[in-house]
Amino acid sequence: MMEWPIITAVVALVLTTVAAGLVYQMLRRRGLDCWLVPYVLQTGRRRAPRPGAEIHLLLCLADHYEPKADRATPERSRERVQRWVTDYPRQFGHFRDSDGRPPRYTFFYPIEEYEAEYLDALAELCRDGFGEIEVHLHHHNDTAANLRASLLAYKELLANRHGLLARDRATGAVRYGFIHGNWALNNSLPDGWGCGVNNELAVLRETGCYADFTLPSAPSRAQTSTINALYYADTRNHFPKAHNKGVAVGHGPPPEQALLLVQGPLLLDWSRRKFGVLPA
Repeated sequence: MMEWPIITAVVALVLTTVAAGLVYQMLRRRGLDCWLVPYVLQTGRRRAPRPGAEIHLLLCLADHYEPKADRATPERSRERVQRWVTDYPRQFGHFRDSDGRPPRYTFFYPIEEYEAEYLDALAELCRDGFGEIEVHLHHHNDTAANLRASLLAYKELLANRHGLLARDRATGAVRYGFIHGNWALNNSLPDGWGCGVNNELAVLRETGCYADFTLPSAPSRAQTSTINALYYADTRNHFPKAHNKGVAVGHGPPPEQALLLVQGPLLLDWSRRKFGVLPA
């Protein structure tokens, strides 16, 4: 017959195991299991600047710009575009940065929603100094060959038809920034939905992408364990979520065939708590 101390220890172990399992399931549902440990390890780097210290702020607005969202009618989509063209200069035209330029909004326009009329209007906004157009794509069950053809055709269309995108200063080749629709960059969702191309990073680099701006994606399962970073991913790795880790900018030489990933901030918001306990 078991002694009471042993019974108590077994019960405590079972309860602890069950509690740990419930906590893990809760973390997984919120996508925290992908990045909570790296977040905790970064605690020492998240420090407020010293009072009076000079701060250099680089602000990047990377918009998944979709005027056709929510199955909008052509009239509604056209109104959305026109509102940006009309209201943005009026609201922000009097602001200037340290180089004397107005705030420039970055529209990542989706390939599959291309409309010449909308791009012409946005191109005028860009030529007036208020914006930039980059590449955005939703795709599913795709192939590397089709993806390569789509990206090459779209970047040439934006450059030659609308006068958009940047060009390499040395070669004159068209370059572009990229955002992956539904965050499924490099086939990073567990079920393979929303992409299908395990070597997408390599295709992006080969077709002239200078940087990817997809992340962060939490609470999506596409979220990487690398957070709050500018880093280089090795495009020679042809497996799902190959960009999960990489070489941080300034912390060593980049891989021989690297693609720059520019992440936005991912933090726990303790000012908003679910059940008064769990941070947003």
